[in-house]
Amino acid sequence: MAFYAGFDLGGTQLKYGLINEHLDIISHKRVDTPEKIIDLIALIKICWENLKKGAAEPVATVGFGFPGIFSTVKQKILQSPNYPGIDNFDLLSALSEFIKVPFIGANDANMAAFGEYKAGAGKGAHSMILLTIGTGVGGGVVLEGKLWQGSGGFAGEIGHVIVNPEGELCNCGSRGCLETEGSAPKIVRNYQEFKPTKENLSAKDIAIRAKQGDKAATEAFARAGHFLGIGIGTTINLFNPEKVVLGGGVMKAGDLLLAPTISEARKRSFKGSFDCCSIVPASLGNKAGFIGAACWARERLIS
Repeated sequence: MAFYAGFDLGGTQLKYGLINEHLDIISHKRVDTPEKIIDLIALIKICWENLKKGAAEPVATVGFGFPGIFSTVKQKILQSPNYPGIDNFDLLSALSEFIKVPFIGANDANMAAFGEYKAGAGKGAHSMILLTIGTGVGGGVVLEGKLWQGSGGFAGEIGHVIVNPEGELCNCGSRGCLETEGSAPKIVRNYQEFKPTKENLSAKDIAIRAKQGDKAATEAFARAGHFLGIGIGTTINLFNPEKVVLGGGVMKAGDLLLAPTISEARKRSFKGSFDCCSIVPASLGNKAGFIGAACWARERLIS
């Protein structure tokens, strides 16, 4: 029995681990992501060596999920808003200096989507959309059992669907993206608009206040859910998926966000399409990315 390794690189943490051919997790860890490329490469080398040493069976393949716009043609990140140090850097060539088994790279949100599809909340579905809601809004699309990457690898950026044309400026350069209207920072800004305060708050803090009866906190989540529902309704009309899976840290707020999101998605999509689609929370948590990367490498690199 062989093992398969996956790495999920984020702007703040690197998550990695091993799975077996049954997709069981053998081991997994997470470490802080260094700012400099040279330090990142050194860290990945250490993690890779530790994975090999801790594996009872050979590691057959390795998959990497990278944050940002990953070109399947150029095999590199063209733009990473949350980790600009890797923009246009030939990271795969650097990794090939010490990884001597087949490996592959892809967009991190796509890898999380593939992980949920193969081993999480999307398992068994014919088609599935994943949205990860945190500091931003990531997305991934599985259609007819296949991860849809598009002609250059840039498909699935649902976080940059326009849901509010007069909304805030997005880091991508557009305005009113789902990412600017339905993410954790927007929930904080919503709350500060409804109840002006100079407190340094997080979306988690606001969720706690909402559960304690703070009306402004509840409304802050409801407004974010309104725009998330618009975006999800659009994707339901476009793809007619069996499932829309919602992951990311903000989903820990539960029905504070999920209920208004589902309500708005119902209004914004065709009844037939909505009725045959389930909108459900993700199940793999922060493990989805490395599991998906490991599964992706296994399927793409082993005939």
